[in-house]
Amino acid sequence: MNPLMRQGAVGALILVVALCLLPTPIVAQDSSAKRRIVEHSAPPYPPLARSMALAGAVKVEAQVAPDGSVKNVEIKGGHPVLAQAAANTVRRWRWEPAAHESHELVEIKFSPVE
Repeated sequence: MNPLMRQGAVGALILVVALCLLPTPIVAQDSSAKRRIVEHSAPPYPPLARSMALAGAVKVEAQVAPDGSVKNVEIKGGHPVLAQAAANTVRRWRWEPAAHESHELVEIKFSPVE
């Protein structure tokens, strides 16, 4: 393998590893709630959590209005330093419209990016 191809392969590997380490929303919904998320973003990794090299998952329950907007978010578990960032992010998400209000359980995983 020539040096130029080797550099490209190493660069691609670094990019893949970096993308895998970003906070990733993982949605777990109970059987009564079948609403799909239509707009979401990854939460920012809190600077304090980064300095402490914190990793872990935060569970929040979103109370979703019929129009898909989030009315309320309740933290169900996770490290307090990470929990507020997860809750603030989920407040900005949108679900598909439905006939009734629903409660959606969301789990967001955080890991430090080097």
